[in-house]
Amino acid sequence: MTQKHNALKMTLLATVIASAIAAPAAMAGNGTPFETRPVSTSTPAQDGARLIVQYRDGAAAPAAKLRTVNAAASRAHSARMIRSTADARQPAPTARYMRKLAVGADLLKLSHKVGKAELDALVRELSADPAVAHVEIDQMLRHTGLPQRSAPVMAQPQLVPDDQYYQQYQWHLQDTAGGINATEAWDTNAGAGVVVAVLDTGIVPHPDMDTNMLPGYDFITDSEVSRRPTDERVPGAYDYGDWYEDGECGEPVGSGSSFHGTHVAGTVAELTNNSIGMAGVAHNAQVLPVRVLGKCGGYTSDIADAIIWAAGGSVAGVPDNGTPAEVINLSLGGSGSCAAISQAAINQAVALGTTVVVAAGNSNGNAANYTPASCDDVVSVGAARITGGRASYSNYGAVVDLAGPGGGGGVDGNPNGYVWQAANDSDTSPDLGSPTYMGLAGTSMAAPHVAGVAAMIQSVVVGAGEAPKTPAEVEAILVDSARAFPATPDQPIGSGLLDAPDAIAAALGDDDDDGDDDAIPLTNKVPLGGLSGSAGSEKLYSIEVPAGARMLNVLTYGGSGNVSIYVSAGDAPTTEDYDHRSARPGNNETVRVRNPEADTYYIRVVGAAAFSGVTLQARVD
Repeated sequence: MTQKHNALKMTLLATVIASAIAAPAAMAGNGTPFETRPVSTSTPAQDGARLIVQYRDGAAAPAAKLRTVNAAASRAHSARMIRSTADARQPAPTARYMRKLAVGADLLKLSHKVGKAELDALVRELSADPAVAHVEIDQMLRHTGLPQRSAPVMAQPQLVPDDQYYQQYQWHLQDTAGGINATEAWDTNAGAGVVVAVLDTGIVPHPDMDTNMLPGYDFITDSEVSRRPTDERVPGAYDYGDWYEDGECGEPVGSGSSFHGTHVAGTVAELTNNSIGMAGVAHNAQVLPVRVLGKCGGYTSDIADAIIWAAGGSVAGVPDNGTPAEVINLSLGGSGSCAAISQAAINQAVALGTTVVVAAGNSNGNAANYTPASCDDVVSVGAARITGGRASYSNYGAVVDLAGPGGGGGVDGNPNGYVWQAANDSDTSPDLGSPTYMGLAGTSMAAPHVAGVAAMIQSVVVGAGEAPKTPAEVEAILVDSARAFPATPDQPIGSGLLDAPDAIAAALGDDDDDGDDDAIPLTNKVPLGGLSGSAGSEKLYSIEVPAGARMLNVLTYGGSGNVSIYVSAGDAPTTEDYDHRSARPGNNETVRVRNPEADTYYIRVVGAAAFSGVTLQARVD
């Protein structure tokens, strides 16, 4: 269990959004390291497995659908018997119909545990059935915490704003190397009138955020996961705790409750300038808490329904959401590419005008191999440290759009390098604890910073009398307005670092500074992936060319859409004034400069149409 402290609890979070995590060793309060370990992504679906089945005839009676599954289960079981007689007395599983999901698929549950081989065989048998369009295991997504077992003594500094711990601990909101410079943005907007849904572990009462929290809903349909006495969904989003004992959840060692949802909700909209505690990004916005994670995590099927409901869509058995969210934050996930049901739910949310922000994951791996980070039409967020460099645990790759403050504890000589927000100090049930503040690190922390700024974008444009931005426009603004990394990351984590005031300026059309100082520096021969933008959007990059170079090659490739590139030496090019350009259809552009002069070369990437997942590379030979 995680140690608690009478002041603050500091924890290194791993899987904040979607993945099994492999984080570096952290340091205990006495200066000794403690082990971190990968998180299991095994699904409880193998114990009373839950299957999501999309039938070609969605209107068929449940009994007919069950016959299809039971026949496939019998065939899969017989095939297993041929291979082994060890479980000869174990009957073939039968299916129980649970419900129809909001995306139109059906959720079924097997009667008892089967081994992985038999479960995989069942999925193959069902997939081959002409009555079935698609089948997938109802995977359990989760997050986990790796504790930093220390709580520094709080001093009382001079604070702006006047929140008690803002100045000393919330580097991530300030104008620091890895922060988002929220203070400057707050002079213009703080998210008023916008609802951000936080799909997570739910929330607990906290005096520093209660008035910004809407009632919400609990979407967990398994009483063992929810710790409620019923499998039914219920109003409210109270976090009953997600602790587990040794040997549970596929883990040899137990863990205390994370109160992860409270921390994430506080990042979005913790009360600010109220003389207590800490500040939130979009502190005039409202948070709609939706509980989808509990003990051991949460099922993809529940999360998919919750996404649709949060965006204003209808879900059978649940009253319609009276406060649809303009932004959804998903600080959760698991291994594997984007699940079909998750993509279907995201598609519905985006069609309703909701921007979906997801954490890239904490496995120090390619985010394309994690869900929902790899889903289409989401804003996928990597994590930066207090220095602005890539956090060592952060997932990376072409699907990552930009980076936000994720923190990493005592890195760079700063013991307060975590992301600090509201929490509870109980190891188990919040009823046994009290409101407090907690430091966490992970892409789970980076994502709600981006979600908060997305809320500020929508608030400021509506306040200016304009129509709300579409999800694609919000994504392009966030990506295009990101500021350059202090140094090129060792792995690509998007277009740059989240910058709140620049995002607001871009949303209002005031971000017309094309000065050379805004150029993002490229490292020779190192690809920069994940470039995305809308039609007409522009981003400036630079590369230093030394004396004696024989060739400069600038190229873009991959992704979708259509980009053009403009290159000049000494000064930033425009689409009208440039030394070289490449403007072929698609994203495969190349500029070659033979015997380039020693100078700074500037590269402007322009969206001839909307584009995403493009890679830029400059090579000096």
